[in-house]
Amino acid sequence: MRYCIHQPILIFTFFLIFSQLRLEAQEECGLLYYKGLEGQNVPVESLYDWEIKKRQVIDSVEALIGALPEIPTLPPYRKYNFTFPPFDVTILDSLVRNKHVRYNICFNVAEGEKVLAYLYIPHKNVFGTKRPAMLALPPTTGRILVDGKVPYARELADRGYVVLATEYPGIGELKDYDFEKDRYDSGIMKAIFNHIRCVDFLQVRQEVDPERIGVIGHSLGGHSAIFLGVFDSRLKVIVSSVGWTLMEYYYVGEERTSKYGGRLGPWSQDLYAPLFKSKYDLDDSRFPFNFDELIATLAPRFFYSNSPIHDPNFSVEGVRKGVANVMEVYKLYDAENNLKIRYPIAGHSFPDSVRLNAYQFIDKALKNFE
Repeated sequence: MRYCIHQPILIFTFFLIFSQLRLEAQEECGLLYYKGLEGQNVPVESLYDWEIKKRQVIDSVEALIGALPEIPTLPPYRKYNFTFPPFDVTILDSLVRNKHVRYNICFNVAEGEKVLAYLYIPHKNVFGTKRPAMLALPPTTGRILVDGKVPYARELADRGYVVLATEYPGIGELKDYDFEKDRYDSGIMKAIFNHIRCVDFLQVRQEVDPERIGVIGHSLGGHSAIFLGVFDSRLKVIVSSVGWTLMEYYYVGEERTSKYGGRLGPWSQDLYAPLFKSKYDLDDSRFPFNFDELIATLAPRFFYSNSPIHDPNFSVEGVRKGVANVMEVYKLYDAENNLKIRYPIAGHSFPDSVRLNAYQFIDKALKNFE
């Protein structure tokens, strides 16, 4: 057998070129660098370094949407001189179905603040004494969609999960919500607070295993799920459908770009982050964070993204680039298998087959969680 001495040299040369390109890509995205004490870029070389970077990402998020209010029930469980009022659940109506009961409920999340939600309780308990639970976050059409046309709340309940499907302030049945009168700097932060309290609500229910809770959302609910995961480490799995792309690829069309004063102008709505207009002057270059940074903070937890190749708002190219960046962080934890992306041939939608695949991913994360 003839041996070619040039072969190992070529392989080694290719490896060097590939490694250099990979390093250049990391430097370009900045995800694996944090800011040092003198403002210099410091490479992330360990999980300790990544914790520094993660805190800086969260600071950048809060710069745009406002600070997270004090929450005694949220890890690391700091002591505060107040407690939340009882949930004081009101059942508005109920609907009995073949595999579950859907309760239309309203409950307290803070003094003078309530959440409207569907609570799904399966008839059969296939998990033993405690069941896993999912928080289902709605798109801009409201919670009615998660029980109807894109029924991920109802379908998860039929699979045996306790499900809580909330309404988002300013949409659906809460379309008249007055952001001017609340205590939050943005609709996003108000929603994050509500959703954290929804996790609290699920954790204290006797039929729910408090250690097996996740979140799923579509469109608006897709990026709401990501934001919640950033601030609430109790969530074991986060599923985002058509909820993100890198900000430089975000596009909502000429009409909305013109209406809101720029390509990222829609983010300045009260529903989202009005500080982008009042604090950042709608300047795209000053947008303080990117979605690959947010998703990377979720590592090593389970993250699933439905990112159709024909989504006109959340470009698949931005998703692919972002996922490559995020994967480097998951590798720090040896958790590459906990990151899963699907690219269906579809538009801004959550196809049936992809929903089923997402449920199987949730099953893996929650049913077999130890």
